[in-house]
Amino acid sequence: MRSLGSLPKSVLILEGIGMALLALAWLSLKQYVSLPAPFDGELAGIIMIFAGIVLMLPAAVALMWGMAQTVAPQLMRRNDKPSSSSDQEKRDDADH
Repeated sequence: MRSLGSLPKSVLILEGIGMALLALAWLSLKQYVSLPAPFDGELAGIIMIFAGIVLMLPAAVALMWGMAQTVAPQLMRRNDKPSSSSDQEKRDDADH
């Protein structure tokens, strides 16, 4: 499985911003931190939660893609050469 350190830097930055936004939204909704007027309401907190989750999705997709390539490399390999029907029959034909 790929580690977080092997992700691209831009994905790691998005992940960090998403975590910071989630933490800020939690602190704002619990009224531990007072934010400026446009970011102070409950609606703004909910929007920050969804934005934080959306910003964290690229890292999750990159980790799942890396894990899928590790677990099933045959599924991820592209076969650009089209096989003819006779080649397909030879591979599927059992020697009895």
